Amino acid sequence: MEDEAEAEFVRRLVARDEAAFNELVVLFERRVHALALRMLGRKADAEEVTQDVFVQVFRNVDSFRGDARLSTWIFRVAVNLCKNRMSYEARRGAKRHDDLDSLSETNALRGAEGVSCGVVHRPDHAAEERQLVDVVREAIETLDPEFRQLVILRDVEDLAYEEIADVTGLNVGTVKSRIHRGRAQLREKVERLLAAKRKSKVNP
Repeated sequence: MEDEAEAEFVRRLVARDEAAFNELVVLFERRVHALALRMLGRKADAEEVTQDVFVQVFRNVDSFRGDARLSTWIFRVAVNLCKNRMSYEARRGAKRHDDLDSLSETNALRGAEGVSCGVVHRPDHAAEERQLVDVVREAIETLDPEFRQLVILRDVEDLAYEEIADVTGLNVGTVKSRIHRGRAQLREKVERLLAAKRKSKVNP
């Protein structure tokens, strides 16, 4: 969305234009839900957080000052709500269940291609490709939260470092450092999981 078009769109949202809000949901709901699902790992939590994101955006859009893109602001709201939910679940000691299969095959494969960052390459065979998707998905799920959100924003959502800094409130240097460490952690987890799967095939 061009700057002028976005500014006009925001004006409509501030004026509580219902059509504009419906358009906003159409534009961003899928990406917000995918982000929440990857961060939280449970479909029910992701759906609830996604609804809360748009409620907060609609209620607080008049506080949006245009110092970042509208999409960046929406992701900021989503990330903060996900972090709050993760903290709440951690206090309750609730176990997370992997519902990531509810993502489309295209999204799952995109995630695998993105977060691998050259660490592992797409195999030629469909079965191996599917295994790679599953392994990367599992590895993302077990990343430390401070790294997981940044790796997802950079390598899955394809946000620029500066946008991620705006979303998270971190400085760009910290963003780059944590993404580097997150990718290293992800590489280690992917390699360990692939090795374990190869070993289990040799020694069933």
